[in-house]
Formats: sequence, structure tokens, C-alpha cells
Amino acid sequence: MTVVALVLYVVALVVLFGVRSWVQLRRTGSAGFRGISGTPADAGWWGGVLFVVAMVLGLAGPVLAVAGAVPADPPLAVEVVGLLVALAGFAATLAAQTGMGSSWRIGVDPGERTELVTSGVFALVRNPIFTAMVTAQLGVVLLVPTWVSALALVALVVAVQLQVRAVEEPYLRAVHGAAYDGYAAATGRFVPRVG
Repeated sequence: MTVVALVLYVVALVVLFGVRSWVQLRRTGSAGFRGISGTPADAGWWGGVLFVVAMVLGLAGPVLAVAGAVPADPPLAVEVVGLLVALAGFAATLAAQTGMGSSWRIGVDPGERTELVTSGVFALVRNPIFTAMVTAQLGVVLLVPTWVSALALVALVVAVQLQVRAVEEPYLRAVHGAAYDGYAAATGRFVPRVG
């Protein structure tokens, strides 16, 4: 199953970042990539850096397991659950990205104004993409239970918290004002009715 985890992770990276950026470019003229901004003194910068670290470690876990450098031999039932969770997480990530339409971005450009998306799954949760990504990485940890995969999950959770709290929410409040405040009061940050 380590090979399955590796193939799944690579396909997910290609689809969720490569293909999605290409679709965004075709639709809007921009790939949607805004990158990491700020300096090491900014929490948002650390969120961006940790996000990249999480993606690299998320890939390294299955690579190292396939190479035999780290042991990963969970019971079959755990592998099956991990596969189902990872597949659901990756599919939900793509669905949430698609639900953002032309407002989808990787990173934030403070000078840019995008539409506030509040429909679909965004009517329940403000950050369904991040929730789905963490779910997918949890599935990978179950598939390839190594310290590398677990560290990827921790890095991703910390990155998401920093990105949302220090970068995205302040940006959305500045751009959308009371409309965002009302939306935030009615929806959960990562899960319905929480945060």
C-alpha cells in the first residue's frame, strides 16, 4: 500500500495544484498562485513556509517507505481506512477548490479583491479546502504511518492555522468588512458551527 499512497499523493499534487492552476489560468488569465509573502517576522510567512514543508514531507513519507528507509506496515484494515480517508480528503479538496470558482488562490495578494464565496460547502465552513487537505493527510498517515508522514500532518495543521488566522481572515475582513463578519459568525472555521 505504500506504493498506492505514493501514487495517490503524486496524482493529488498534480491535480490539486498543477491542473487546478492551469484551469484557473485558462478561466481568468491568472494561475491563482500568489505565493508566500511577508518576512520571517510574520506569522503568515511561517504559515506559507510550513505549508511547503508539509507538502514535501507528505511526499517524502511514502517515498521513504517505498524505498524501505522507514518502516510502514500497518494492519490491512488501517490501510483500507487510510486509503478511503485520503481519497475522500483529496476529492473534497478538489470539490472545494472548484466551488471557489474564479476566487480560488494559493496565497493572498492584499491589493486584490476577490468575491466572497459563501455558497455550497462554504455555507457551512469557511475553509473547506484546508479541512479537506488535513483530512487527506490524515489518510496518508494511516496508509503510511511513519514519523515523516505524521510530521507532515503536524506541519500542515500549524500552517493552516497560521494562514487562516494571520493572513486570510484579516484580508477578508479588510476587503469585505461587515459582510465577512456576518458570514464568519454564521459558519465554522474548519468544521460546521465551530470557530
